Amino acid sequence: MPKYSSDATDTGLDSVFRALADPTRRAIVEQLSRGPASVSDLAAPFEVALPTIVQHLKALEAGRLVSSAKIGRVRTYQLVPDAFGSAMDWMHRHRPPAQRQVDRLTALLAQSTTPAEGEGQ
Repeated sequence: MPKYSSDATDTGLDSVFRALADPTRRAIVEQLSRGPASVSDLAAPFEVALPTIVQHLKALEAGRLVSSAKIGRVRTYQLVPDAFGSAMDWMHRHRPPAQRQVDRLTALLAQSTTPAEGEGQ
């Protein structure tokens, strides 16, 4: 299989998608979307050993999706602001043409239904 050179390597997309490839890591991201949490809080819903959760968190940190801070003996994780921005931009650029046409039509319809200045007063 040929290796393709793309903008994915330049923007860190490979590490983002690699970090999100695992369902446990996606569940952890979902938990963190509600706010920062300690490792033990993040591990609570899973029936795995704490070191397994720590490995998942390291993968999310490698993907630059989460950051952590240690206060005393407690390590707390949080989502990195705009961590998904490059991935969302990439996905937006690679939408099917039909979806882009629907988006343009939606924008056009929104413009045509907005009252012009001075109307309706």
